Amino acid sequence: MKVILIDEVTGLGGRGDVVTVRDGYARNFLLPKELAREATAGNLKAAEMEKKKWAVLTEKEKDAAQKLAKQLEGVKVLVHKRVGESGTLFGSVTTGEIAEALASRGFELDKRRIELGHPIKSVGSQQVEVRLHREVTAQVTVRVIGAIEKEFAEVKLPGEEPAEPEPVAEAPAAEAAAPEAEAAEEKPAE
Repeated sequence: MKVILIDEVTGLGGRGDVVTVRDGYARNFLLPKELAREATAGNLKAAEMEKKKWAVLTEKEKDAAQKLAKQLEGVKVLVHKRVGESGTLFGSVTTGEIAEALASRGFELDKRRIELGHPIKSVGSQQVEVRLHREVTAQVTVRVIGAIEKEFAEVKLPGEEPAEPEPVAEAPAAEAAAPEAEAAEEKPAE
């Protein structure tokens, strides 16, 4: 089945491309998720008219991705994982965990944008590629810290600000006096 891509689909093509895919892939994935339209004569004409709009939109997205890539360069994130006695991780670091660590640093990214060349299964620092746009990528350093069956320690990267302890909220004086007032009300008047 021929379809016109409305959005970039990894491994298939970019916005406005006419591609041939299997019927099931088109009907069950691309069309319901509005990533593509069926390549009918009317849709092909509409796509030709929208190509200019898509080109402008693509340039804006590329510029925004380049700005974000500059901000992401040199960013280091910390991921805490449990390790066994031999120092190996239980499982591996996922793109979701890296996305959460980036979110804690103020970078909201979709986990599908993070590309791991190979699974991270060891403690230490590794470079991870973040694909922000078809033509724009950024490198992020992921530091994996292991803990053996204990609470994860508050470990900070060099240059990171230490977390301030949360202040303990004290009960207001009115709330502290409330039990005494209730006890006085319960006593019968003489």
